[in-house]
Amino acid sequence: MTSYTERQTGSAFADFFAEHAQVLSIGIFFLACLVLFTIGSDSFMTLGNMLNIVRQAAPLLIVAVAMTFVIITGGIDLSVGSQVALINAVAAIVMAMGFPWPTAVILMLALGAFTGLIQGWFIAYQGVPSFIVTLAGLSILRGYALYLTQGYSIPIENADGFFELGRGVIAGVPTPAIIAVALSIAGYILITATKYGRQVVAVGSNAEAARRVGMPAKWIIASVYLLSGISCAIAGLLIAARLGSGSSNAAVGFELQVIAAVVLGGTSLNGGRGTILGTILGTMTISVIGNGLILVHISPFFTQIVTGAIILIAIWLNTRLFNTNFRLAGKRK
Repeated sequence: MTSYTERQTGSAFADFFAEHAQVLSIGIFFLACLVLFTIGSDSFMTLGNMLNIVRQAAPLLIVAVAMTFVIITGGIDLSVGSQVALINAVAAIVMAMGFPWPTAVILMLALGAFTGLIQGWFIAYQGVPSFIVTLAGLSILRGYALYLTQGYSIPIENADGFFELGRGVIAGVPTPAIIAVALSIAGYILITATKYGRQVVAVGSNAEAARRVGMPAKWIIASVYLLSGISCAIAGLLIAARLGSGSSNAAVGFELQVIAAVVLGGTSLNGGRGTILGTILGTMTISVIGNGLILVHISPFFTQIVTGAIILIAIWLNTRLFNTNFRLAGKRK
């Protein structure tokens, strides 16, 4: 006769560490970067530089939050940089045509939603892999932005209220940072406390099983690309407002930074698991590394090499040494 024993319980601290190991590891890595660059440069840990980091990190964080939803479903969006560039350029063109900036903002949000939804339709309803669809989008959208601008930068004039979105300060905090934090909180609530968030995770874990229990799996997949498109529109508008111009050359390489920030934060590329808090830490780590390397006088031609190496090592540590199977010492009782 087979005998059964009750499942043994372990340390609450060990279980907490195991469950949140990846977020804790990127948090530790982020703090290490802060300490390292503070030692390397006297101007790094200054209020002015910290505000500059959060201002520049805002567009990256906004898109990274949406990308977290995309990757949780098991997909990927390689077109985000091109979407940002298209919105950036078209916003400047629309305002140059005489449209008031609030109207231009609404139109750009609609354009971002449209481009994201079109890609989501091909992925969810036509069964084309997300890598292929968004790779095509990367080329098409950037090419269209180049065609509209002919490669020139389009200045934005007489739009002081619009410039406040990218250059303004509220209670000493840059306006873009406030917008990014608000959207990050919204993303956290959406993924952790709503039916939609649970459906996103379920579809990422097993889309077919989710469909069989009655979830609108195809729409869930399409909707995350809709969110990605809207986030790209917001990021493109913030960049245009900060620089005072629109350019088809904006956000080159942006998609790689976004994906790196999300994966660095512990979201699984296989889908079904992700965290907004980890994405925030990953984004700030990417931004701090870029800023810190410049302040310690690393050659700009060498910065990408160092950044890429640090990201690769950090993600390797995240997946190998701090995975969810890691347990602190101590036998279960």
